[in-house]
Amino acid sequence: MAKNKAVFGIYTTRAGVEAAVDALKAAGFQSDDISVLMSEKVSTKEFATEKHTKAPEGAAEGAGAGIVIGGVLGWLAGIGALAIPGAGPFIAAGPIMSMLAGAGAGATVGGIAGALIGMGVPEYEAKRYEGLVNKGGILLSVHSDSSGETKRAKEILERTGAQHISSTTEAKAEHGEKERIERERAEKERAERESTEREQIERERIIERERVVPYPAPAEEVHEE
Repeated sequence: MAKNKAVFGIYTTRAGVEAAVDALKAAGFQSDDISVLMSEKVSTKEFATEKHTKAPEGAAEGAGAGIVIGGVLGWLAGIGALAIPGAGPFIAAGPIMSMLAGAGAGATVGGIAGALIGMGVPEYEAKRYEGLVNKGGILLSVHSDSSGETKRAKEILERTGAQHISSTTEAKAEHGEKERIERERAEKERAERESTEREQIERERIIERERVVPYPAPAEEVHEE
């Protein structure tokens, strides 16, 4: 059964990502519950790499040789290289790999944001993470099936230096709150507009009534002869 909760965070260093993966492994999280995504430029700079094609079928189309990262990150499920149209070559591992390969990229939004939307991240949040990854950030996500696991994953990400931490449940709640506020604002504006229109109509009725109903003519004076 798919796990419907996930925690996301951005790292700026190799050490932070490796520390997080180590801590998550020690806490009992499975390798196929953890996703990592980074630009190939970042991976080449930050990691000792071995050139090798190891991406899901179809995922590496248009990419050069894939990269397999050893050490701590080598424990992650399905780590390999793939090309994201319009963004370039990336290294990915875990559930996000299959999402980027096309299964969960979404009908209207593709690339990194589309994959994150497929993982349950609201569109506005997904686009923010996409921008951070494109600027050199390393995205790490952890899937969980209970609020306890979600809390534990967040604590680990915070402790290992992740930035921009959020969870799918929080993001959806925040998005829902924004929608509620927007809905209430729109309803208030509509009520005010309708009230103004009613007042205008009533004023026009009064003016029209005063215009068409003449005042009584003064009584004619009677002159006695």
